[in-house]
Order: sequence, then structure tokens, then C-alpha cells
Amino acid sequence: MPDTHDHGDARVTASAGPDGGRAALRADCANCFGLCCVALPFAASADFAISKDAGRPCPNLRDDFRCGIHARLRDSGFPGCTVYDCFGAGQKVSQVTFGRSWRDDPATAAQMFEVFPVVRHLHELLWYLDEAMSLPVTRPIHAELRAAFEETERLTMGAPGDLLGVDVAAHRDKVNTLLLRTSELVRASAGGRASADHRGADLIGARLRGADLRGANLRGAYLIGADLRGADLRGADLIGADLRGADLGGADLTGSVFLTQVQVNAARGDAATKLPPALTRPAHWPATQPGPAAAPGRVSTRRPRPRRRRG
Repeated sequence: MPDTHDHGDARVTASAGPDGGRAALRADCANCFGLCCVALPFAASADFAISKDAGRPCPNLRDDFRCGIHARLRDSGFPGCTVYDCFGAGQKVSQVTFGRSWRDDPATAAQMFEVFPVVRHLHELLWYLDEAMSLPVTRPIHAELRAAFEETERLTMGAPGDLLGVDVAAHRDKVNTLLLRTSELVRASAGGRASADHRGADLIGARLRGADLRGANLRGAYLIGADLRGADLRGADLIGADLRGADLGGADLTGSVFLTQVQVNAARGDAATKLPPALTRPAHWPATQPGPAAAPGRVSTRRPRPRRRRG
């Protein structure tokens, strides 16, 4: 998880506005009470070296709310921590909603840990809405997007009891209507096979190397371990797509919509991978240039057969 060393102003007053700025929608761990390291549970797996219950501090959390193994999370068996993003909800809950840490005021701990995921969901919606408003093609629905952004931000500023009463699912459905319209506008202007609909498709391990996926609908698609090397994903809708272990080496994701840092961190890429400007290249991606990608081809979901062992 990010570990910011510049504390700066400890008071977070608002989320990013509709001008495209996203500073308050990025995790600022220096101004958070380590909420993701305490409030959330995790199970021993390839992502986490140990199991931890919700509400119990991770043993690697220090007294100053910093991670004691931040610089070596992957090597220590905690790669799951490196792909998590609270979209700035941590500092919002810490500095605005409560203002005092769960250690200084233990009586608020349980409520703080319940509020955190609610605000995290709302901040993720703010990220998507902010991105939608920054796109020229959404001008016809800009007023509606702005209204949804302001309503969502107002919800994040509520008192703890009000936040726990928010119907997140209903609000997400309301916002998603606008995000779908945004997707249609973007994909229609993307060129390529904008009508390609892979929404929710099982593309686990799919051979998509060099594929023309411009303007494709990949909302919620399962792309775990997919070979997307050299694929053209400009203008594709990637909201909720599962990119864990997907190979994005040399892929072009510029102009893709609703791609998050979480998805990028969970995938594999290289120096030739092109990302949207709002996202950063993960530190664990190799910095070397790959060999030439295969020529563009058709989408294939056929998975390679396992080789037989000789014996």
C-alpha cells in the first residue's frame, strides 16, 4: 500500500472537483490511521502470507500507522497489499469523518472500520465520474455527471451514522447509468470494432496477443492470466475487468475508460505498455523493452493444453 512520507496538511476538506483534479482521490497514507491494515480481513494465500480478521491490526502496522515492511511487501509474501487502493477514502475517514485515531479513541474504532468501506465505494464512484467529466465526448451529459459527482461527494461528507445508512448498491446503480452512457459515447468514437461486446465474458487465459480491441466492451470481463501483449485497447471500457496476472506487455491502453490503478497493479506489463495519463507504471513491472509483438489477430479464447510429462 502507498506510504507517503510528506504529511503536509492533515486536514482533507473535499474530494477532487469536476475540473479533472484527482489529488483527494488518491491514497495519502501519511494522513490515514492505517485503516486498510486494520478494518479489512485477509486470508493466507498467494496474496497474503498470513490470515487476519477484520478489525484486527496487521502485525506489520507500526505505532505511527506506517507499514513496517512497505519496501519489501512482495518479497515478504504480501503482494495483495500492493494492488489495493482506497481512492483516498482512508484520509477522508481519518481526518474528516472522525479526526481522531482508533487508538486515541477506541470507542469509535468499530464504527470507523464500518464506515471505511462505505466511503471507499463512494470514492471509487467519484473517480469514475471525475474521469467521465474530463472526456470531451461526454459534453452532452456533462451536467448530469456533475450533479452525480456532487451528490456522491455530499454523501462522503456525512456523519458516521449517516454514512452507515447510505444504500451504496442503489447509489452505484444510479451512477452506473451515467457511466454506461459515457462508455457508449467513448466506444462509439474509438474506431475499430466498437461493437465488440465481451461484457462479463470468461476470457481467463485467453490468447489476445495483438488483438484489435479498440472500443470493446470489457466491463466485468474475466481476463485473469490473459495474453494481451501488443493488444490495442484504446477506447475500451475496462470497468470492473479482472486483470490479475494478465500480460499487458506492449499493450496500448491510452484512451481506455474506467481503468484503475488497482487493475494495473494486478496485471503484468513492461516499458512498452502505454497507460492512461492518470495512472502510474507499477514499480514491479520490468523496465526492459520486450521483443516485437505478434501481428494483430482475432480474439481467441482457446486455452493452451497442458504438456504431458515424460516419464
